[in-house]
Amino acid sequence: MGPERESGPSSPGPPDRRTLRLLERRLADDPLVAGTAFDPDSTEPRVLEARLDSDLFPPSIDGARFDIRWFTTDDFTIHYVETGADGHRWECRWDRHPNPHDPRLHFHYPPDGTETAALELPSVHPLDVIATALAAVEERIDRAWDARD
Repeated sequence: MGPERESGPSSPGPPDRRTLRLLERRLADDPLVAGTAFDPDSTEPRVLEARLDSDLFPPSIDGARFDIRWFTTDDFTIHYVETGADGHRWECRWDRHPNPHDPRLHFHYPPDGTETAALELPSVHPLDVIATALAAVEERIDRAWDARD
């Protein structure tokens, strides 16, 4: 019998718990991050949630977070979600997984994540990928503050 699948035949495989824990340690030390949590728990994590420090955002943004999934196949999804004070969501996603409609490595553009394009990264090492996502969020925060002026 092969490795356990997370959910059905199109699943990228089981969660890579070691990598999720590595990313949790990295994010716990980042000044953008207010806290982290595993879903469903730290014993059997499937998703790492990193809540960002809301004090870094303009008042029009109530909260922001990353939902991170990493798989033993080295596929991943890093989903960034902002919630506005008006309830509006702004989101984007970095993905690496096989699918019939996009290249394996692709990006879902904001504001709603529906438009996609091929993504090129210098490295798909987990720490490099999360550094790319964090840098993009730092730029997003700067633009959100600039839009207030």
